[in-house]
Amino acid sequence: MSIFSYQHFPVYAIMVLFLGAFLIAAIGRKAPVRHCLAVLASGASLAFMIALIQPVMLGGEIIAYWMGNRVPAGGYAIGIALEVDALGLFFGLVVTLALFASVIYSIRYMAHDDNQEQYYILLLVLIGGVLGLILSGDMFNMYIMVEIMTISAVALTAFRHKVFGALEAAFKYMVVGGIGSTCILAGVIILYAQAHTLNFAQLAALIPGNLNTATKVAFALLFIGFSTKAFIVPFHPLAADAHGAAPASISLLISGVLTKSGVYGLIRLTYVLFQTMNLGTMQFWLVFIGSVSMFVCVTMALAQHDFKRLLAFHSISQIGYVLSAVGLCTAMGISSGLYHAMNHTLFKGLLFLAAGAVLHETGTTDLDKLGGLSKKMPHTTVLFLIGAASISGIPPFNGFASKWMVYQATYMKAVESGNIGFLLVTIIALVTSTLTLASFVKVTQSVFFGQLPKEYENVKEVPFGMRLAMGILALLCVLTGLFPGLVTTYLTEPATRAVFNAGGYINAMMGSGYAESVMGANAPAAQAVNFAEVGVWSPISWLCILMIALLAICIVALSSKYDRVSENQGAKVEGKYDLFFGGERSVYSQVGGDDLFWGFKHNWRHYFGFMHELHSGVVNDYALWAVVALALALLYAMIVL
Repeated sequence: MSIFSYQHFPVYAIMVLFLGAFLIAAIGRKAPVRHCLAVLASGASLAFMIALIQPVMLGGEIIAYWMGNRVPAGGYAIGIALEVDALGLFFGLVVTLALFASVIYSIRYMAHDDNQEQYYILLLVLIGGVLGLILSGDMFNMYIMVEIMTISAVALTAFRHKVFGALEAAFKYMVVGGIGSTCILAGVIILYAQAHTLNFAQLAALIPGNLNTATKVAFALLFIGFSTKAFIVPFHPLAADAHGAAPASISLLISGVLTKSGVYGLIRLTYVLFQTMNLGTMQFWLVFIGSVSMFVCVTMALAQHDFKRLLAFHSISQIGYVLSAVGLCTAMGISSGLYHAMNHTLFKGLLFLAAGAVLHETGTTDLDKLGGLSKKMPHTTVLFLIGAASISGIPPFNGFASKWMVYQATYMKAVESGNIGFLLVTIIALVTSTLTLASFVKVTQSVFFGQLPKEYENVKEVPFGMRLAMGILALLCVLTGLFPGLVTTYLTEPATRAVFNAGGYINAMMGSGYAESVMGANAPAAQAVNFAEVGVWSPISWLCILMIALLAICIVALSSKYDRVSENQGAKVEGKYDLFFGGERSVYSQVGGDDLFWGFKHNWRHYFGFMHELHSGVVNDYALWAVVALALALLYAMIVL
């Protein structure tokens, strides 16, 4: 096989990132050299991934690459291997695209920081670890890559160590992230002890038919381990701390890349390794966690006064959409979940870069201190508005297309299964989207419109390189929204077929017929995947969604009404809550985080008070949450699997 064969491209895509990091350490003392190396390494990795679209996405090939030309011998697969199907390539494309945008942005954004060599080294090593995890076909190598990306992410979170909270955030990430990594290692050890192999495909053939107490424990450990990397509830506070403290270019990667590594791990774990998604209880588990993450984190975002922390909570809220859709175990659900995962990387990356631009020029991300920046930063304002419209699900941007598919998927699941609970998920998704829009109305008003504070009168637009990175993501937000059919046909649908093709994944690595010979009648057969969906602009679909939306609004309104009546019954209502009908003295008032939607937060004050008490900020509490989550996962695995 020639060294120019596309079958080598997966390992090249990983190696070029680590090689770039090594060369920067060796010869990257001068800025132009390290910038060139970082751009070349990230661009080459992205190019290798793009080159695999034709054979893998369109041709349906699964690339099995054995390091050192070692092949399965004596019934066991020995040695490190890479395996790339359409699912792995989908996430590989998302990861390398995010890295390329981050590198372009960093050239000017990090220009005034010290230790830039270390920054670019850690940046490339971080994504090398994530890409290695996604493309690896070996469980222990996956663990090694998890450790590489976790340690790199901790170091990058603390990179601006003089920023308030940076070291604390890195410490919290290290502690709870370390718990997650330890869970993954323990799960890998248990599986090796049971099956005497570390090859992912071979384990997928041996484990599903031999679920005992030990393998159930391994499932729970791996599930919690990958959940910490996705930052889903109850691990969401880590994302807020890390995003808030890290440079914006790293916040893009934590939000757009690290979360996807966790989602990828959960998909591989449930659909391929243990093949448990045929269980209704497993579907409920994923959908429930996704729905809770979706709603809890969007409400947490409403209470934030810091631009980046607000975006961090929204990031996990959007991951809730992804997990809920993937948990449906339908072709439509998985396709919509993957579509939204890609869109999340695009619009949330754009929003974090816009927040970084504001911080770069003003020195703050405090929503109560900002305002009127559209006059000084018009390009950044327009790019931010594209990202805000995308995440809020406003047509014709990409967030609308993927959320629309999620609504359809949950509604169709409710109809097909006769389970009204899935209709409730549709309502939660719609409420979450409404609250997301409300939150970004607040951010837009607080940061870009209104009166410009005097201290920011000399603010100017950010350099071209930063705007270029934001422009790339903004353009993709528009294109993937205008042409959803191309995205689903060439990206999400092939990846969805790969999710349902566990048998093909096993046989591609271990040899034709291996899954059938080992698993017998339990071997996963290739499934006919039906992507029947209602068009984006179908009037009937719009009517159904409108009716569900009205129901969701009624639920929220009634809950707020009940709260006001019970709280104020028999008590004198203060005059400050009276409506104003005009005639009051005209004075300037900056709309800040406490003012806009104050009434909503007042009506839900008991909920927000409870959440405030729950999120103490103490690392011991967050570590305890991880232990409790592991205990619940163990209990679930023992009872259900």
